[in-house]
Amino acid sequence: MVAAGLLVLSLFTLALGKPLSQSAERLVVRSQVDVPRGFSYVGKASAEKTLNLRIALVQNNATGLEAALYDVSDPKSENYGHHLSKAEVEAMVAPSAETVQKVKAWLGKNNITAQTISPAGDWLSINVPVSKANALLNADFNEYTYDKTNTTVIRTLAYSIPETLKNDLAFVYPSVHFIPPIQKNTPAFEVVDIPRASKRSRSKRAGVPASCDKQITPQCLQALYNIPTAPATAKGNSLAVSGFGGEIANKGDLSEFLAALRPDAPDGTFNAVSVDNGITDGDGTTEASLDIQYTVGLATNVPTTFVSVGDQNQDGDLSGFLDIINFLLAQDQPPLVLTTSFGFNELAFINEPDLAVNLCNAYGQLGARGTSVLFASGDGGVSGPQASDACDGQQFEPTFPSGCPFLTSVGSTQGINPEVAASFSSGGFSNIFARPAYQDDAVAAYLDKLGNTNAGLFQTQGRAFPDVSTQGVQFIVDIGGQGQGVSGTSASSPTFASVVALLNDQLLNAGKSPLGFLNPLIYSSGSAAAFNDVTEGSNPGCGTDGFPAAEGWDPVTGFGTPDFNKLLALVTGSATGVDASAGNATASATGNAPATSAASGKKHHRVGKNN
Repeated sequence: MVAAGLLVLSLFTLALGKPLSQSAERLVVRSQVDVPRGFSYVGKASAEKTLNLRIALVQNNATGLEAALYDVSDPKSENYGHHLSKAEVEAMVAPSAETVQKVKAWLGKNNITAQTISPAGDWLSINVPVSKANALLNADFNEYTYDKTNTTVIRTLAYSIPETLKNDLAFVYPSVHFIPPIQKNTPAFEVVDIPRASKRSRSKRAGVPASCDKQITPQCLQALYNIPTAPATAKGNSLAVSGFGGEIANKGDLSEFLAALRPDAPDGTFNAVSVDNGITDGDGTTEASLDIQYTVGLATNVPTTFVSVGDQNQDGDLSGFLDIINFLLAQDQPPLVLTTSFGFNELAFINEPDLAVNLCNAYGQLGARGTSVLFASGDGGVSGPQASDACDGQQFEPTFPSGCPFLTSVGSTQGINPEVAASFSSGGFSNIFARPAYQDDAVAAYLDKLGNTNAGLFQTQGRAFPDVSTQGVQFIVDIGGQGQGVSGTSASSPTFASVVALLNDQLLNAGKSPLGFLNPLIYSSGSAAAFNDVTEGSNPGCGTDGFPAAEGWDPVTGFGTPDFNKLLALVTGSATGVDASAGNATASATGNAPATSAASGKKHHRVGKNN
């Protein structure tokens, strides 16, 4: 889906260095040049150790899916809002019958039976001992540790597949993929008292309580961004929060939080579902509590689900990222908004970008079906997901998945008068994904202002991020009855996700489609006026001051922070907004479609339309 826009490709075809017999198959080799930074060789893996290997098959029309994603997501398109069905998406990403037959025949010849693990059939899974994996792939699987966490993984520095499968088998994971454990985007917290909601007006930005300059509550965000307090009412609306690493939110903590800070909406709740044996109840943890309390606490009455991804997969976090996406793609009605506060250093994917591309395409599949996918940009400024001096004097280190062009990356701000960039807000330019066309004008304008600052330290043609931002410092959360002040872009992503969910509520009530993939709209002409431009601050790292915020889009805060009423007018084509403190208003809109209609002759469809 994004292969044409890749900046880095590492698949190459070679004959093996050793002689081949006449009957032997010619092989293609994929190799990792060296053990990457942060990993150390331990020793040979036990020959009897069972490996769960995932085989990605070549999708039959990924390019067509990319075109369809933009077609239904671009406000200028006549198909805007006519999202694809599950079957339409799967038809584009499913491998050909010949591909499936050839790969399964190869496995069968080696007495291996594969299981299909994705809805479209583009992922297979096999369980084999190390000895058989080595023979099958002409590999040498060994044990390595990630030094920071002493986590052990089994990897090979090279593997091969028959040349006859080079156009059918995309890659095998985990093989040469050295991906450090997932990083939460919450840098710090401190114990604080939980305040009580004020009764003062919060309908205008000018009326933001002064206390919001030191700590953020739902009331602060409602006042800053004109977020309505009235309950959402649209049928079919939904919001999902993904969690990893044993994170879980507690319903009792949420009730205490709402009683103190949303006394007008004390009954908010959430549903928890498990992927890979993720936990669904227990004592609340910081990250999950933050995400749930600032989705349920802001997107009032929008059905919210916490998707808890456990470690019942052999390879931990990255496998969990794959599994949650396949879990959501398998649903007939995936959530309309998905927010994730976890991420990786893109550097880990540079030598073998195929996995990053596959995941990015999966987010594009969700977008094509009408899901708005949001990720926290990270908390390390220009040095990656977390602050690090490892890149001092070297190129900046962008984050993944924020570099994927098919999702919306959310950075952080702080302060209210003025609102400025948070110094930890990760942002920059991908070294894997090329800049998408929708960004060209905004990013080119910024690069012109930047001049020679940071020259040679970033890829000027890469996908730029973040796209938007919200407050991200000192969010008050309740954990076990104790207040904590939490900071990070993981506070910002659920905040922006809540704004999107409430916009969807208005659209659905008006007979329109949900927003889906946001970026073509965000970068469209005139959309910048719907955001509060943030022009002060920077995101230092790698021994530099990072990128400066500037007028218009910048790689610290994107286009800035949302103004709900202006965004509502933008997405409905109406000048009528919603009073943040009044009852739920039905947005007036032009060109509304009946809830069951679809434009005649349009290839792509979903209930209602946005144009």
